[in-house]
Amino acid sequence: MPAAWSLPLLILVSFAAGVQNALAGGGSFMTFPALLFAGLDPRMANIASTIALFPGQVTTGLAGRRQVSGAEGLSFRTLFWISLAGGAAGAVLLLVTPVSVFTRLVPFLVLFATVVFTWGSFFRKPRKEGEPPALGHKAALAAQVGIAIYGGYFGAGIGILMLAALTAAGLGVRVAAATKNVLAAVMNAAAVVIFMAQAHVLPWLLIACVAVPAIVGGQIGAYLLRRVNEKVLRVVVVCIGVALTVGLFVRQ
Repeated sequence: MPAAWSLPLLILVSFAAGVQNALAGGGSFMTFPALLFAGLDPRMANIASTIALFPGQVTTGLAGRRQVSGAEGLSFRTLFWISLAGGAAGAVLLLVTPVSVFTRLVPFLVLFATVVFTWGSFFRKPRKEGEPPALGHKAALAAQVGIAIYGGYFGAGIGILMLAALTAAGLGVRVAAATKNVLAAVMNAAAVVIFMAQAHVLPWLLIACVAVPAIVGGQIGAYLLRRVNEKVLRVVVVCIGVALTVGLFVRQ
């Protein structure tokens, strides 16, 4: 059982993560360290964060489902099944990874996710109108396979990775954003089903303390979407990612 004083902090952080996910993405950068602070080992913190944030991903994906699309030579149905299978494969890979090994991997995974988020937020150049896609359908297919497996295994930064891959495959930014929201929910649906096989050992109190405020925060975040400076929020996420990366490396 976590210390009672850690639950209000976890609830507050999870609410902020829900707002952050709705506005700019990167909510798992908040919930993952908060769950570590609540006493979970890194692998269980990752599993709990994935399960807890999943309901919010479903509502976000459903909201934009009419805009989803496949890329040229790559149907949405294909992307859907790749995401489902890859998410399941990543989740199984996580469960068979010893906690000690995953603990050593976490700083590198967080560093990778932070770099990806920083690049996608501040340095990625959008494809110009009329410019041919940078990725053909085979390359886009391979990219989605890799992203889906990574998404089921760890997941932080998958939104930026998919947005980059889908726009490079020829989708417009708005369509790519809606499509990646649905595919992220699909990946995590597969992962959540796999993780539920461990239901008897899951920290349900902590998961509830993340899930409920994150859903509420997501609804408020959707309302604030046009009223808050998104760049400031992205800077906050990057700062959290850098601090978490440094802290995890120092702790090893």
